[in-house]
Amino acid sequence: MYEQIQESAEFLRSKTSHQPTVGIILGSGLGGLVNEIEQSQTIDYREIPYFPISTVQGHAGKLVFGKIVGVSVVAMAGRFHYYEGYTMQQLTFPVRVMKALGVELLIVSNAAGSVNGDIEAGDLMFIRDHINLQADNPLRGPNDERLGVRFPDMLHAYDPALLNLASDIAQANGIRAHRGVYVALQGPNLETPAEYEFMHRIGADAVGMSTVPEVIVARHAGMRVFAVSVVSNKSYPISTIKETSHEDVLEMVGKAAENLAFVVKELLVIRNS
Repeated sequence: MYEQIQESAEFLRSKTSHQPTVGIILGSGLGGLVNEIEQSQTIDYREIPYFPISTVQGHAGKLVFGKIVGVSVVAMAGRFHYYEGYTMQQLTFPVRVMKALGVELLIVSNAAGSVNGDIEAGDLMFIRDHINLQADNPLRGPNDERLGVRFPDMLHAYDPALLNLASDIAQANGIRAHRGVYVALQGPNLETPAEYEFMHRIGADAVGMSTVPEVIVARHAGMRVFAVSVVSNKSYPISTIKETSHEDVLEMVGKAAENLAFVVKELLVIRNS
């Protein structure tokens, strides 16, 4: 894998002069943040050696280089999921490439269902911890010490200082936001009422089908992580559950995407000051 990562990174360096220090992964319906990127340069995933191809509606499938509030970034407009048939190593490969390009901070977003009665559709949830219920782990198999240690610690998987900053930004600007625990399932089906009840009982606040593998790999690589869920539907208490389609998810997160973009920009302003 190490050689493939270096080959992909070299290809990208040959296509752009941007030297990103921040990586951004945009979840379902959240690709609008790329419109905030100035001096942007776009590269289709299909052109990049060893990159998977995004197959899900709401995921553009492009890598975007440029600047947000003066900070050099590289953004994935569309991510990959285990349910698409990729291995955990394949779907996290772009995070490895970002690290090879010089990225120090990874910002991850997703659309998720609320399993906390106080968290409403349209709210933001800053992830403070996660529960991994997916079927595999991206670090399974032989460990290459050039990429990270065999047993990475996950005590502070989500950077506490960035969590505090994001919470302050949201509160100061009247944005409904919470801190919570994200639980990852493999998907692609939405959960049953009994499963939503289970998620709530084990301490989760939101449930989704992504993010955790990328965070594990980012921490393995020594990157700082900030992650946020845009709540697309409320699934707790059980009596509030409504039938939900992927189109419904895209519509709801589209409405909340402006708040997400604002928080990310403010975080980068503070980080760059």
